Amino acid sequence: MTIYALSLSHFCASIRRNIYEYIRRNATHHLCRFHSIHRFHRTDMSHITIYRSIPEQIAARLQQDILLGILQPGQPLREQDLSSEFGVSRGPIREAFRQLTEQGLLTLEPNKGVRVAQLPSPKVRPLIAELRRKIELFVLENIFERITEADLAAWEEILEEMRRACERNDLRSLVEQDLRFHRAIIQSHDDEGLLILWQPIALRMLMQYNRFTDLMDSYHEHRRILDAIRAHDKAAALQALQENIQ
Repeated sequence: MTIYALSLSHFCASIRRNIYEYIRRNATHHLCRFHSIHRFHRTDMSHITIYRSIPEQIAARLQQDILLGILQPGQPLREQDLSSEFGVSRGPIREAFRQLTEQGLLTLEPNKGVRVAQLPSPKVRPLIAELRRKIELFVLENIFERITEADLAAWEEILEEMRRACERNDLRSLVEQDLRFHRAIIQSHDDEGLLILWQPIALRMLMQYNRFTDLMDSYHEHRRILDAIRAHDKAAALQALQENIQ
């Protein structure tokens, strides 16, 4: 099996896992256990909210490093190394690995351990983009008449953070705000299953976020989406959203 076939296989497996998780969540009520929060020993943690559990904070940081290409496709990740780096036991590292594997960003292979997932192949990437477009366009079209002023205010706040990130050339924050904006739109739909399906697709598309030579272009694309929504121009909003997903 080729490396690209393996990558597609892992991606499809992550989608299946998210579908199973959605079914499980809706079939039973369960209790959530929260871990205590403390500061990591790793520097520059300002973009990770302190309200997340320890594994979630670690997963969020590793997720950003993967999307930015700091952690390269195929690069091995070792529990012991990350345990020392973050100043935690191996348990939270394993849980972070589990979360990122479900998102399709990590792979677990026999005799190889945990590695960063390979980039989608040129043949597969258009399929992934089309899946993401279909989900996001479906959501926006279905929620358009129900978008509230509170929604608009929340999305405006995200875009303001995005603008500031572009002005200071902060790619890490830009990627975070890009995900926040699209996730917020998806979360406006009543069916949480759409978010579970959307997330691994969106993350795979964002691996090595390098589409824009000028970061401000990303802000302007998202600004056009929100401006069209504010103007109650559904056709323009859908077109702007479609152009943004490439």
